[in-house]
Amino acid sequence: MVETHNDFAQRLKQLGRKHNKMTHGYTTKVTKDGLIVVKPRARRVRGMGGIKLLLIVAVGFIGFKAFTLASVGPVTYNERLSELQNGSAVEQVGAKVLAIDPVTSALVEGVSPAIR
Repeated sequence: MVETHNDFAQRLKQLGRKHNKMTHGYTTKVTKDGLIVVKPRARRVRGMGGIKLLLIVAVGFIGFKAFTLASVGPVTYNERLSELQNGSAVEQVGAKVLAIDPVTSALVEGVSPAIR
């Protein structure tokens, strides 16, 4: 009698865990014998969305810098950066961020022939 009660308690515990998992979504599937099986969806790993978003923004920003540099040319680009360096503190920070770096110059060398 005790074993039956322990088995029942264990099954209830497993059903509770499965139910908690299914609150985040579930899928149903009909097996060959006609039985409908419900399984919880696999949960996504949290925390990666922010990193991906940050990476997309960084790549977009570097691409924007490369496109701007390729379209106006390095002389004009540096003249505009020098104007920013003589401005307010925010403009000076912007000038440092927008400065030509090795990644941007490498992209410009690859993109320049396509733009002109």
